[in-house]
Amino acid sequence: MEDDDLRDLFSAFGPISIKRMFGGKGFYADGLIIGVIVDDEIYLKGDAETALAIEAAGGERWVYAKDGRKVNMPYWRVPGSAMDDMDEMAQWARAALGASRRAEAGKGKKAKP
Repeated sequence: MEDDDLRDLFSAFGPISIKRMFGGKGFYADGLIIGVIVDDEIYLKGDAETALAIEAAGGERWVYAKDGRKVNMPYWRVPGSAMDDMDEMAQWARAALGASRRAEAGKGKKAKP
């Protein structure tokens, strides 16, 4: 997917920035990663708060194999219906931004002994 097409797809959400990474692209809002493109598929950041909703809508978790084991990534494929509906895509993007903010906030917390 071309960068301009990706920006158009997320136009109802707001501006995104795009960076090349891992043989694909990462895209960001407010300086936080909200999604990636891997093998021409769009995956949005998710967490325990958003995973069930995106899976119920048809999104699947990004899983890859490493050293003979499966690795679950914190990203879910965008439901197909959102690819044709910028307002729906904006809703998923807002959820992804929320997940990214929660992940960022969690990085600052240290486990108590």
